[in-house]
Amino acid sequence: MSVQQGPASSHGSGAVHIDRAGEVLTFTLDNPERDNEITGAMFEAMLAVLREEAAAPRARVLRLRARGRAFCVGRERAGQGVAAIRTEAARLVGFKQMLRATPLISIAEIQGDAFGFGCGLAILCDFALAAEHALLAFPEMRAGLPPAAIMAYLGEYVLPRHAFPLVLFGEPFSARRALEIGLVSEVVADAAHVVAAADTLTQRILQLDPASTRACKDLFQTMLQNSFESNCRLAVEALTICSATMLQR
Repeated sequence: MSVQQGPASSHGSGAVHIDRAGEVLTFTLDNPERDNEITGAMFEAMLAVLREEAAAPRARVLRLRARGRAFCVGRERAGQGVAAIRTEAARLVGFKQMLRATPLISIAEIQGDAFGFGCGLAILCDFALAAEHALLAFPEMRAGLPPAAIMAYLGEYVLPRHAFPLVLFGEPFSARRALEIGLVSEVVADAAHVVAAADTLTQRILQLDPASTRACKDLFQTMLQNSFESNCRLAVEALTICSATMLQR
């Protein structure tokens, strides 16, 4: 049975619902009147739970989904003034860092359009499942603002020749195109099929050994940042530790 902690946060008509069902944690963006634009309060609610999981993991899978026709078209803008803008920038970058570093295996369920921060949020997840009709975009430059927070990691997923036009021109692109260049994991027929695919993927993850799964994700993320030489040394240590652990079981 799903135990609902939400709406954990509400701001006007917007909220994020946080649910736990066994080892599965689900964040549901629920601000459909604004196409699931994420507010500051929604940020804080999700951050609090991610911090709890980092300190004492209870779940193994995080599902990020949304209610309505759009997945997420961006975020609520900061107030006026350099201090407010800096605080907001630090918060959104911190949220992305926490999402990326979580020991949970994360799944983005892109049932509709994902623009700006919403698109960046989805591709940061370990798996991104998209409906055929969904459009993705990084439109910040249309407002004269380079999408620096997204460019910080976009190059890890997409070759530079593909990535630069996406951020420079901000034009929407299809889910199929996103699959071709490596931004999403799978494209399915519609929103219902996104949920079904996420259900199947969740069950596959839960069938894996918990400790090995966490170790695999941590090692994968670490090696993305390292040189080949560093990764070779790390591989020797990881193989030794993991093999020794298996022998003790």
